Amino acid sequence: MRPQALKAGALDPAGLRELIDTALADFLYGPSPRVPAQRRRVNGGHDLDRTLASYVLAPGKRIRPLLCLIGWYAAGGGRDGEGEEAAVRLAASLELFHAFALIHDDIMDESDSRRGAPSAHRAFALRHRDRADPDAFGRNLAVLLGDLALVRCDEMLHSAGFTHRQYRALLPLVDTMRNEVVLGQYLDLRTAGPPGADAALAFRVVRLKTARYTVERPLHLGAVLAGAGARMLEACSGYALPLGEAFQLRDDLLGTFGDPGVTGKPVAEDLRSGKATVLMALAVRRASRSQARLLRRFVGDTGLDARGAAAVRRILEDTGARETVEKMITARYEASLAALERAPFVPRAADALRRIADEAVTRTA
Repeated sequence: MRPQALKAGALDPAGLRELIDTALADFLYGPSPRVPAQRRRVNGGHDLDRTLASYVLAPGKRIRPLLCLIGWYAAGGGRDGEGEEAAVRLAASLELFHAFALIHDDIMDESDSRRGAPSAHRAFALRHRDRADPDAFGRNLAVLLGDLALVRCDEMLHSAGFTHRQYRALLPLVDTMRNEVVLGQYLDLRTAGPPGADAALAFRVVRLKTARYTVERPLHLGAVLAGAGARMLEACSGYALPLGEAFQLRDDLLGTFGDPGVTGKPVAEDLRSGKATVLMALAVRRASRSQARLLRRFVGDTGLDARGAAAVRRILEDTGARETVEKMITARYEASLAALERAPFVPRAADALRRIADEAVTRTA
């Protein structure tokens, strides 16, 4: 049954998330008429299948599939009453790709938690404490779980029922998105460590890992499925890129100043890993000698304690880095809304995108 908000003609994000979650649950738990059962369920199902379903269907923002589906509506999808099932499956497949990215990202970052629960590799290690080396076993199983998420993503994508023309338009864009994610993660890993002052490099990571992957490419995919041309895609980018940057800048602030009980991640994790953020680059650039000495001492220290983290946060405040990032978020939010006003989007899709922009910059998790 379609959510009431959609029946009434609105594009309520909660209703769209319901469509996406239903599609994911049907695909992960139920039989598919397009994918042979033996490919979906080896020997009647296995632990990785069940674990992946639980991981993917855990409560989340669903921002990428949500934007993909809104992109489809924005470019005129659904006007003839057809094609929604394929659009929802395309959108839902992005959540499976995101699961792949998150699981592997947590392994590389040695993150202990995700969304307020143990990260996949930590959960496996806890489940298999009887092993000689449960941590190594947990990492190995999590690598496989991430790989399985990518396999399931492709299964869902290729069983969505696209026309040949749609496939030819969509698949190069999917490949581009995936290449950008890998490059962004590579740069993220390479730049982690002692704090540096290169805000331009930090912004490059932001654009690849968040602005493009989280906002622009999902919008593009939905719009391309609806047959969008160059002008429509440019309008998507005009809205998406500044909003994606604002989204990541907010994430960086939450990673340092947020409430772990709300964000679901330890507040000092970014500081311990030495993540190269715009926030940190601004602080390094403005720091006094004594402040710079403290930043070099604490940032990137895997044993950073609460007192050290508090000292870093004071420097981020005293140098004005936090205030500057807040202003950057506001400026990018306003640029995104200005682009939205000029965009040739279907009005109800524009309204939904405006609400998403509001949530992205004011969120606490």
